[in-house]
Amino acid sequence: MAELEVEIVAADHFVWSGAAKMVKARTSDGEIGILPGHSPVLAVLAAGDLAIEPVSGARIAVTVDGGFFSVDSNRVVIVADNAQMGESTSAGIR
Repeated sequence: MAELEVEIVAADHFVWSGAAKMVKARTSDGEIGILPGHSPVLAVLAAGDLAIEPVSGARIAVTVDGGFFSVDSNRVVIVADNAQMGESTSAGIR
């Protein structure tokens, strides 16, 4: 089964990285959902929540204050101005 390689960083700190089945985010053009095999995308990230469904474990929520969102070859890179993990999640594997 194909999976996404996801990395989330904020301007001043590492947030999370790992393998995922799906990533959802809010961009300046609306909400976007990424599954393995998605075509390349570069978008401006809007303030709001990211949802990550990791290959194993519970869904992860991250609140961001804007930034950018890049997808290419099953690799998702999210660079946020500021980002905080949700309270019910634990830190990811680096």
